[in-house]
Amino acid sequence: MTRMKFPKRYVIVLLTFICTNVCYIERVGFSIAYTVAADAIGVNQANKGMILSMFYYGYVLSQIPGGWAAQRIGGRRVLLLSFILWSLICGLIPLDPNRVTILVLSRLFVGVAQGFIFPAIHTVLAQWVPPQERSRSVSLTTSGMYLGAACGMLFFPSLVKNMGPQSVFFVEAVLGVVWSLIWLKFSSDPPRIDLPKVSMPKVASRDTIKAQAGGVVAPRTVKIPWRRIIFSLPVWAIVVNNFTFHYALYVLMNWLPTYFELGLGLSLQDMGSSKMLPYFNMFIFSNIGGVVADHLITRRILSVTKTRKLLNTIGFVVSAFALMALPLFSTPSGTVMCSAISLGFLALGRAGFAVNHMDVAPKFAGIVMGVSNTAGTLAGIVGVGLTGNILEGAKASNKDLTSSETWKTVFFVPAYLCIFSSVIFLIFSTGEKVFE
Repeated sequence: MTRMKFPKRYVIVLLTFICTNVCYIERVGFSIAYTVAADAIGVNQANKGMILSMFYYGYVLSQIPGGWAAQRIGGRRVLLLSFILWSLICGLIPLDPNRVTILVLSRLFVGVAQGFIFPAIHTVLAQWVPPQERSRSVSLTTSGMYLGAACGMLFFPSLVKNMGPQSVFFVEAVLGVVWSLIWLKFSSDPPRIDLPKVSMPKVASRDTIKAQAGGVVAPRTVKIPWRRIIFSLPVWAIVVNNFTFHYALYVLMNWLPTYFELGLGLSLQDMGSSKMLPYFNMFIFSNIGGVVADHLITRRILSVTKTRKLLNTIGFVVSAFALMALPLFSTPSGTVMCSAISLGFLALGRAGFAVNHMDVAPKFAGIVMGVSNTAGTLAGIVGVGLTGNILEGAKASNKDLTSSETWKTVFFVPAYLCIFSSVIFLIFSTGEKVFE
């Protein structure tokens, strides 16, 4: 029997899936561990919001440099270096809410290190993945974020309760180092034999082969069209939706534990496995979106443009209504259901805007991702910090933080943003190649 070879690009996609999984285990883990440690010494909501948002200040600084570095020295190397850096910081820095300066600097540097990861991933995937596999490959990779968040929500509360908040940092550092070793052993730049079969001349440069294999990254000597990228309306459609997606995601990720405790009077330990449902739902819906998108495109049921717009609109509009309904429920099951629907359909929408980087600029996917993710990171800075100030302002006005009515503003802001950004994507996005 002929031995079947497992394509190397599948290995790369699987490793990038595990990569995003570990990254979001780290992010959720910190928010859980820090919330417990900060509440134990009475840190107010505004200061909690400041510390929780410091990651995003660092993250925003390295998005565009991350795309540039991945373009110039290779996404594979950038991914490895960034992972090693944030893992070392987690392993060496103590979690002490009283040592504010050290905590601020550590979260800032972890954010900088992780800011290189997603531009590097998009550069790697643009090298390896052909157009007909893009939606499900990118969806699988990004769904690792949500599975990581679900795992963090499931396991870390008990770990913190039994072993203390610092134990979370140790686990995260070990996971980061282990992934780095696996990536070092099994990743590579794509040799000719592993690229999808295409017709090409007998003599061709490696960059030409890559380009014909699916519109992959441009040669490192090619000038990056910064002006065209910055003034492109399709790129801005991606940017606006990336901002909204991450605003909603980061607000729920960082403040939902506080809402459970204040608004519903429940600790995360009391909620059992139900607390992971919103993020597990994202994992499921993200992959559904990728498979559906590739099916619609490859079977020629819809064009690439119509497919991206359809899934983006459905995802964001349904998510908006679920966010508006969330504070209307006063029970844990209702809150979990609404947050699960909201985040699940947001993840479905990623088969629209998030894959669109590779549609409009396959040769510069890492660069466009860096620009887009800069906006997504700004959403973390604005959303997480603003939510803390909203709650602190409500407290100063003698409003009851245990009342769901007080939390309406927190959830209505991302809901309105979802509706607005879906309209922008409908008007200005395209599935056609914009940058050659």
